[in-house]
Amino acid sequence: MRTFSEWDEAQPGFMEMDLVGHDGGVIDSHHAFTLNAVDIASGWNCSRALKNKAQVWILEGVQKIQAKLPFPLLGIDSDNGSEFINETLYNFCVEHKITFTRSRPYRKNDSCFVEQKNYSVVRRAVGYQRFDTDEQLHLLNQLYEVLDLYTNFFQPSMKLKSKERQGARVKKKYDEARTPYQRLLDSNYVSDEIKEQLRECYRLLNPAQLKRQIEKLQQKLLATAVSTTRIRKQQTAKRRAAKPAVEMTRLRKATKRVASRKRLEKSGKKAA
Repeated sequence: MRTFSEWDEAQPGFMEMDLVGHDGGVIDSHHAFTLNAVDIASGWNCSRALKNKAQVWILEGVQKIQAKLPFPLLGIDSDNGSEFINETLYNFCVEHKITFTRSRPYRKNDSCFVEQKNYSVVRRAVGYQRFDTDEQLHLLNQLYEVLDLYTNFFQPSMKLKSKERQGARVKKKYDEARTPYQRLLDSNYVSDEIKEQLRECYRLLNPAQLKRQIEKLQQKLLATAVSTTRIRKQQTAKRRAAKPAVEMTRLRKATKRVASRKRLEKSGKKAA
């Protein structure tokens, strides 16, 4: 188990992971999820859309993210959900010698790095619509391929260096804003070969073109989104059309009529 105060990883590779649901306000398990992973040292962010949160899709998502990282995956820190805390993912971590830890229940600050990226990267990119089709899943992963490049190479962020309480106030100090790409170049844990590959990738990227691709994919994704009001109406209609429910209602009414008739007969005998 890890807590926020224990995260002091200078070496890239220790990542917090979390799921972002795309239910559109209709609570069920038949919709897509985004597996979001953030490196503690550099802020490197990777996202992967999943069909649902079954163990098999979580493992596949972790493997896809691991293959995309420019550094070895050394550690995973997740919440307490059964989609993460299971034998499948545990065996994968043991096999690949990956440290596997979890946060404390109901303590979101233990996973503060990924919780922040859940909004600033995922929610700001795809919103709160419902996505539950194969077409939408494909569009989400297309979007994340471009979004990861744009976020990691061209979106700087500041990291908290220290905080000091002065009476009722807390004074915080931050380092200079840098992109995850720049933080990896400054890291002593990243080899020169990997740094050169990152520089070559950076030279081939155009932030304006990436932004246009992101907006184009967002428009396509939004066009496929279904109104949640329509979904709720469909679910209500299905419940009303369910034959077992209708039969149970009729059975209850018939039982009540028989019971009331018996009570009347008993009361008539007592009166006589």
